[in-house]
Amino acid sequence: QVQLVESGGGLVQTGGSLRLSCAASGSTFSSYSMGWFRQAPGKERDFVARISWNGGSTYYADSVKGRFTISRDNIKNTVYLQMNSLKPEDTAVYYCAATRLPGPRVRTDDYSYWGQGTQVTVSS
Repeated sequence: QVQLVESGGGLVQTGGSLRLSCAASGSTFSSYSMGWFRQAPGKERDFVARISWNGGSTYYADSVKGRFTISRDNIKNTVYLQMNSLKPEDTAVYYCAATRLPGPRVRTDDYSYWGQGTQVTVSS
C-alpha cells in the first residue's frame, strides 16, 4: 500500500502560479505511475496529468496542456504539479493518485490509492 499527502494549494489570482506536492510513504514509490486529478464543486473528478514510474513519460488533459507540468523525485518520494497561467476554471480540489497500470491512465477507476486533496482557488 501507499499513503499520499498533498500540499501546496491556496488562493491565487488569475495568471498566477502554484506548485502542488504529493508525498508518498508506505510501498515502493518508484513502482507506481502517478496522476493528478481535480474536482470542482458539483462536478466529477477529472484527470489532469499523469507521469510514468521513472518520469520518462507524461500525459496531460487538453485543458492544462502547456500550462501545467507534472514531475517526480523518486529519492524524495514526491510528485509535483507546477501550475502556471492559472484561470478561475482551474479552481478545484486537487488529488494525487497512484497506479501500477501502464499507459496514460485517465480514469479514476484506474488508480488504487488517493490522497485527501488540496484546495486550489483562482480568483478573477
